[in-house]
Amino acid sequence: MHIRIAVLALFISSITSIKALAQHKYTISGIIRDKTTGETLIGASIHVLTQSKYSSTSNNYGFYTIVVPEGAYTLVISYTGYQQDTLSITLNKDLVRNISLNPSSGMLSEVVITSQSSKNRLSTAQMGTEKLSTAEIANVPVFLGEKDIIKTIQLLPGVKTTGEGSGGFYVRGGNIDENLLLLDEVPVYNATHLLGFFSTFNSDAIKDLTIYKGAMPSQFGGRLSSVVDIRTRDGNNQEFHGSGGLGLIASHLNLEGPIVKDKSSFMISARRSYADIFLKLSSSEDVKNSNLYFYDVNAKLSYNLDDHNRIFLSFYNGRDNLKISDDFALYYGNTTGTFRLNHNFNSHLFSNTTLSYSDYNHHIEIADNASNTKMESTIRDFTLKEDFTYFMSNDDRINFGITSTHHTLNPGLVDASKNSAYNSQILDKKYALESAAYINHEFSLSRLKINYGLRLSVFNVFGPGEYYNYNEEGDPVDSTSYKTAELVNTYINLEPRASASYQLDSISSLKIAYSRNTQNIHLITNSASTQPTDLWILSSPNVQPEIADQVSLGYYRDLSQGRYEFSSEIYYKQLQHQIDFKDGAALSINNYVESQLLYGKGRAYGLELFLKKKTGRLTGWVSYTLSRTERQIDKINGGDWYPAHQDQTHNLAIVSMYQLNKKVTLSANWVYNTGNAVTYPSGKYEINGATVFLYTERNGYRMPAYHRLDVGVTIAGRKGKKWNSDWNFSVYNAYGKQNPYFIEFKNDPANSNRTIAQQTALFRWVPSITYNFAF
Repeated sequence: MHIRIAVLALFISSITSIKALAQHKYTISGIIRDKTTGETLIGASIHVLTQSKYSSTSNNYGFYTIVVPEGAYTLVISYTGYQQDTLSITLNKDLVRNISLNPSSGMLSEVVITSQSSKNRLSTAQMGTEKLSTAEIANVPVFLGEKDIIKTIQLLPGVKTTGEGSGGFYVRGGNIDENLLLLDEVPVYNATHLLGFFSTFNSDAIKDLTIYKGAMPSQFGGRLSSVVDIRTRDGNNQEFHGSGGLGLIASHLNLEGPIVKDKSSFMISARRSYADIFLKLSSSEDVKNSNLYFYDVNAKLSYNLDDHNRIFLSFYNGRDNLKISDDFALYYGNTTGTFRLNHNFNSHLFSNTTLSYSDYNHHIEIADNASNTKMESTIRDFTLKEDFTYFMSNDDRINFGITSTHHTLNPGLVDASKNSAYNSQILDKKYALESAAYINHEFSLSRLKINYGLRLSVFNVFGPGEYYNYNEEGDPVDSTSYKTAELVNTYINLEPRASASYQLDSISSLKIAYSRNTQNIHLITNSASTQPTDLWILSSPNVQPEIADQVSLGYYRDLSQGRYEFSSEIYYKQLQHQIDFKDGAALSINNYVESQLLYGKGRAYGLELFLKKKTGRLTGWVSYTLSRTERQIDKINGGDWYPAHQDQTHNLAIVSMYQLNKKVTLSANWVYNTGNAVTYPSGKYEINGATVFLYTERNGYRMPAYHRLDVGVTIAGRKGKKWNSDWNFSVYNAYGKQNPYFIEFKNDPANSNRTIAQQTALFRWVPSITYNFAF
């Protein structure tokens, strides 16, 4: 409460003057929900019939407000996948009207790309934004039939996969760690299962997903490239329902229902793979003693205290267990928890208070006949956040708030027996407090819509711990020891954000945006994709915050009376304090890991094209990205610019879905991209009879181009009052392209003077069958 009072005091004078200007207008506000489930609807549109200038949309919690002059009106409420509704009112005072919309049909809900209304998409000042939400038809073929929103994100322009089967992705030239993944407002540090083949996000539990690639709103920070904002379902507060699916590799079940009808609800969604069950059928004892599975659980409780207050409790736990006989085991996973309080002070002022917890850890065990070794690493966050939205008018709102996160990072612990190849050691834990205050103002001037804001970020590094100083060669020369809670150093950064759109006519608009972002938690890896054992470090006296300045320009247009939508964006991103590693760097279990790092600058620029067909029996989209991503670091490539590993010149995705009849839907997607930049040997020499490869130019070569076709068919079962179902059949990599996962160089056994490149591919044809049901 003290936080709210302190923040609100800054705005009292402006709020008072605003109310004086609005004496002859009144406000209608409330919550927009799904009538059958009670779920709040994010981004629902509401406008006055015949007077479209009076319009608004519901926020991330379903709350809307619309300001109109005194009089009698008909309001029109609409949302993708729902029947449009109207509400007649006579307005001579402020009113509260909660609204419920009926779904368009009772088909199984899945995850698909959906668009905002054409008017909102064209006029909104926000750039580089795409949404995924539950809707009626989703048949994008995916690996092993397991619906995966992260894999679907990778089919959008400006988003690139990190490799075959990988759950990591790059956005506009940024690295893997530069994407902020939020699950009910909690950061998730490793969003993969089975080393990247599946994401941690169970589609059954997800209500809405928004990815910001450009000038992200000021309430988001801490990463350079993107924000993936994922909201889970609140649960059905009308009646009990369930859904699920049985697949070749994993099964999932979702249950939801009211605790007190119309007031409170629960949702629990669970998923588990079962490759380990088949391992038990092997005749080999080593295989029988192996494990290969993951599980995850999402749970949520929602309670409407009254018309002004709602509380939410969210929980996620996911775990991977990978064990090869008794020789090697890897366990890793995420746990998150969120408490949220939504409060409507009045029809103009809305607040959200969030208290959250995030824990990511991994545990490795290595054993042989003579030794045993255990390694552990953990990242743990506690966050308190207070967000406010003040609605001054339909096209004029201010968002402001504060947030603070306490980071505890345990980079590693090694517990080794006497004969182990490793030495027992405990790396120093690192502690930091990451805080921010922000304000964002969005308003309209006729055809011009402007969104601008400022974020002040403060990063405090605290003891206890030992912090080292290094000479130019990277060797530690001395250190300073800090006591508990003693301040080590502070970084303060201002992050301005601004974007604007100008509507050329009813079907087209131009947009421009600028943003600055800073990042204080960094992933240090020499791997092509996210691995659970990758090392995270915090900014420190030696490691400065990474900074990105991005400028983008876009053109948007509706085609063929809204049946198609087209967008094109160009961007340029300038990067400071970029981190790379020395040749031959030792990154794992190293208390002096900062000595292995090099720092420099970067740049990324590109063109993104997107064409989507939204209606008819054939729907889908085509996305294309032409881009370049480079780095310049003094001690790499002689200080010349070189391609970053994630640099891909061309990236193309074609996604299509065809409604053959009421029961059968066909689908296919084809992807193509230029191979990633890699470092290959330029020569070789012998030392004491052993071949040593010579590496000269960093990322001077290319992996072969990648392309793949996936196909699928969904057959709906008989629909009943209490049971609906469908069958999904798909083939991943339908024409069997052997895309390289990695390429290894070795001497030719027949002629040691020759070198051969040996390619390893993961998948050719991967068929899958999934049975989905709902009751």
